[in-house]
Amino acid sequence: MTSPGQGPGDRVPQYVYGVTRQGAALPPDVSGLDDRPVSLVEDGGVCAAVVSDLPAGRALGERDDLVAHQRVLNALVNAGTVVLPFRFGAALSDRAAVEKELLAGNSERFGQVLDQLQDRVELRLKATYVQDRVLQEIMEAEPEVAELSRRLREVPADVADAVYYDRVRLGELIAQAMERLREADGQVLLDGTAPGAEAFARKAPAREEDVLDASFLVRADRRAAFEQAVDTLGQEHGDRIRIRLIGPLPPYDFVPEA
Repeated sequence: MTSPGQGPGDRVPQYVYGVTRQGAALPPDVSGLDDRPVSLVEDGGVCAAVVSDLPAGRALGERDDLVAHQRVLNALVNAGTVVLPFRFGAALSDRAAVEKELLAGNSERFGQVLDQLQDRVELRLKATYVQDRVLQEIMEAEPEVAELSRRLREVPADVADAVYYDRVRLGELIAQAMERLREADGQVLLDGTAPGAEAFARKAPAREEDVLDASFLVRADRRAAFEQAVDTLGQEHGDRIRIRLIGPLPPYDFVPEA
């Protein structure tokens, strides 16, 4: 039997996108998984969970599911709604479980995190080397690399196998030189951006040509100044480093894992 105040989705499993303020206005026409409407589950306190119905037995993990999850969070961020984003895949048995199991015991902690995120945005800076230019720098700065590269270019094709270990050594020397450059250049970029942010999270480079991949938590009223600082770095280093700023994004990198 449905108790007073329950809606038709109360007995249906709920997919949870994140937590926001109680009474937050959801962006109009935003849809979640399977294009289902998104709504709030409130606990009578300060927080509310952003949810949509999830049919019982519905498996998660398709690309469309990930896209829908991110679409909802991006819509909230773009609307200026402070949100504590959840990682993909959070679901509970029904709306009552969202209220009792998720919100009731965590409302104070969620409220503290939302306070920390209020009027702030996450921006992500990705910087990559212009490889030809940087390889030329390495050749000019590292005599051993330049000499070994020159000798290998002069080796006849029919004896190329005989210098296999020299080629391996050249690759190692270039990788070491790239690592030294990356550390120095990455620090220059951080020095030029971090003072304009309240916090930053630096990620490990995924590719050899990556210089810096870092997320920044920036006050909304300082966003324009932060973006100008990034533009200035792009002008100063654009001949050798490509800089891209992405965002605002759901603030995953500044939400405590616990």
